[in-house]
Amino acid sequence: MALAANYEQLPLKDFAEKAYLDYSMYVILDRALPHIADGLKPVQRRIVYAMSELGLSAAAKYKKSARTVGDVLGKYHPHGDTACYEAMVLMAQNFSYRYPLIDGQGNWGSPDDPKSFAAMRYTESRLTGYAQSLLGELEQGTVPWVKNFDGTLDEPSLLPARLPNVLLNGTMGIAVGMATDIPPHNLREVVQACVQLLDNPESPLQTLMTFVKGPDYPTSAEIVTPAEDLEKLYRCGLGSIKMRAVYEQEDGNIVITALPYQVSGSKLQEQIAALMLAKKLPMIEDLRDESDHENPTRIVLMPKSKRIDADAVMLHLFATTDLEKSYRVNLNTIGLDGRPQVKGLRAILIEWLAFRTQTVRYRLQHRLDKVLARLHVLAGLLIAYLNVDEVIAIIRNEEHPKPVLRQRFGLTDTQAEAILELKLRHLAKLEEIKIRSEQNDLETERVRLVQTLASKEILNQLIKKELLADADKYGDHRRSPLVAREPAQALQATALIVNEPMTVILSQKGWIRAAKGHDIAVESLNYRAGDGFLDAVKCRSTQPLLIFDSTGRVYNTTVHDLPSARSQGEPLTGRLNPPAGAMFMYMQASHSDDWVLLASDRGYGFRIKTADLSTKSRAGKSVISLEAKAALLQPLLLQAENDCLAVATLQGRLLIFSAHELPALSKGKGSKMIQLDSQDWLSGKDRVVAWTRMPPSGKLTVVSGKRTVTLKPGDRVAYCAACGKRGLALPKGFQRVDNLLAEPPVAV
Repeated sequence: MALAANYEQLPLKDFAEKAYLDYSMYVILDRALPHIADGLKPVQRRIVYAMSELGLSAAAKYKKSARTVGDVLGKYHPHGDTACYEAMVLMAQNFSYRYPLIDGQGNWGSPDDPKSFAAMRYTESRLTGYAQSLLGELEQGTVPWVKNFDGTLDEPSLLPARLPNVLLNGTMGIAVGMATDIPPHNLREVVQACVQLLDNPESPLQTLMTFVKGPDYPTSAEIVTPAEDLEKLYRCGLGSIKMRAVYEQEDGNIVITALPYQVSGSKLQEQIAALMLAKKLPMIEDLRDESDHENPTRIVLMPKSKRIDADAVMLHLFATTDLEKSYRVNLNTIGLDGRPQVKGLRAILIEWLAFRTQTVRYRLQHRLDKVLARLHVLAGLLIAYLNVDEVIAIIRNEEHPKPVLRQRFGLTDTQAEAILELKLRHLAKLEEIKIRSEQNDLETERVRLVQTLASKEILNQLIKKELLADADKYGDHRRSPLVAREPAQALQATALIVNEPMTVILSQKGWIRAAKGHDIAVESLNYRAGDGFLDAVKCRSTQPLLIFDSTGRVYNTTVHDLPSARSQGEPLTGRLNPPAGAMFMYMQASHSDDWVLLASDRGYGFRIKTADLSTKSRAGKSVISLEAKAALLQPLLLQAENDCLAVATLQGRLLIFSAHELPALSKGKGSKMIQLDSQDWLSGKDRVVAWTRMPPSGKLTVVSGKRTVTLKPGDRVAYCAACGKRGLALPKGFQRVDNLLAEPPVAV
């Protein structure tokens, strides 16, 4: 019972809720989010303060970073040394911080690999001149001090920043339930906006954005975010920034000279090389890295031809690689009220100026208190000098001279103590002159301090003067230009394919392959055992390929990625899913907005647009209805408005008619092209054995075994009739037609 009395009993729900809330508040306020006053997280603030306590100013000698980390951990920040050192490294990297706080010596990482920094036992560091803007007024009563973690030392709860560091260097962090992503800005631009608010506190956001046009990263890559998006971002404190690499053209090559913020050049080259290996960047022949000390970023892309549009290529790379990158913006900071909140640009500047105004007031009041104290002491010293002999006599003769001096000359305890601590050397004649001169100077300063503290206008002028002086001392020109650019857009898949002549070969068992060029002897190629040649089509590598099967379905596939004809190809079933029992029969190259003629050996056919033959389904789609026992004829490509069709039957009849007499359908059976006797068709005695497209002035060659006959335009008239007629019998010896050949042949 006595032991139980020493413990508090709580429901698990209440305990877990309180523990999680305590942890959340700790992460939010003491770890992840920066304070609006100095723009620093606690670990950063403690590192900077510890370095100032070690005397590591910009003019001091470098000291080992391990010494700084040890002081920070031992005195102010009892956490892991690795995390502390990484925070220190970040403040020393000029490619991570716009205005670095630490001047590092040694290996502090590189833009290619920011994590490649050396261990803390190897590197040395000191503060930069810019860090003095955070520390310069620290000992002037400007900020509150708190006890460190073990209560043995005092540390500042904030640093008296003379500049709005929260915007200048920015920061990022992830807390519990919230995060922050503040981009860096240009010092001179932000100071001009602060001056504008000091002169006119009612200045709207649009006026402030004439000075702060956008973020300014430590890289010369372009910011391509539209102005209206930037205004929306600065109004609500949320949005995104888009950065794009800078490139130029030299001797036909594309030279990238600047990369977006925190983009690694080596990883970017890996991305581009991967696109090249995947044949998704065929217009680029080679990639070189010519970066050196004088040119930190110089990545050279060598096009295959000088006719290639470099701007279009770069727009494609912007869309597919880190050459263009978006950065989330979340202006979430801990305000002067100690609460985290997302604020717009104007709210941040107004709140920081309130902090700066109060800091300057504290500084001036601290100085005024010292001036008044010194004037008080000087008044007592002057009395002592005017009555020096009497003062000496009292000191020599009295056992307790202080109360006697106070009573005799009407001095305060402080004045009497100052007189008693005087050294004999200060009793010289000229000392009185020095005292009166110091009194006059201090009185002048007192008046000035009192006037400044009493007048808001004078105080604002002082703040403005100091801001402009710091901007002149630490500021520089904008590095990240704001440019309006065309949106990045990836090239179409066909634009990424080398346009070259190809011959696609299909085997009887459905194996497909492709060879470069049109002069390929397809019959002499090697085929798998039991397999042989079925069909071939001459096309271009950028054309889609139409494949028809025995059921009247059509399938689409690409040409550029087919296996080489040197191999035995790949099965089409690896790309397509035909129905059971279907056999692949024919191929046709697809041209945009062309007509394809489809027909069956039953004598029915129609015209169809290539767009209606397009399908992304692996199972294809049905386009022509076939009767039982009917077979699909070789599809034909209609090339001209006045093209004719020649249709020959098994019984040796030929019919020639205009191709446009066939109906235009998106699918179906079609109309009758030539009259066939139903009984002969069913018994297999007659069917359409060949058909071809030909120009009106072209020749037509009829092939029957080894015999051929060529019909000139004048000879063809007898065979011309309307679509659907029976046709005219061919000369004796051509009753069994094997093929029809048109001259000139169909162009690819």
